[in-house]
Amino acid sequence: MLDSQIKLAPMRKLSRSIPTLERQYDRLRRSLARVGLISQGSVLQRSALTSGRSGFQWTRKVAQKTVSVALSREQFAAMRKAVSNRQKLRKTLHHMESISRQIIFASTPDTRRRKRVSRKVLGTI
Repeated sequence: MLDSQIKLAPMRKLSRSIPTLERQYDRLRRSLARVGLISQGSVLQRSALTSGRSGFQWTRKVAQKTVSVALSREQFAAMRKAVSNRQKLRKTLHHMESISRQIIFASTPDTRRRKRVSRKVLGTI
């Protein structure tokens, strides 16, 4: 790419300043260390117990097939927390990615474009 095609990114109107975004990113990064055990899938408590069977179940996909496992009450409680932690983890990572893109596009050299990159394209909305 030619030097003439690269220009410094102008300080765009951001809803938040870069230092604010960096502090928010750092807070999210630290929160990842506090996430407990994680697990894919979902858990459910069946209302009616079948004789000889557990009333708790963990279900997930393995190689495009649904796999279900019967759980004890204690396993159910632990697995429910782990599944919830995984959902929080995914939301946190998604938010961190959005903030990262905002920081990168606001603070690094940009290329010439006919029109500005939208927030939707950047994935910040």
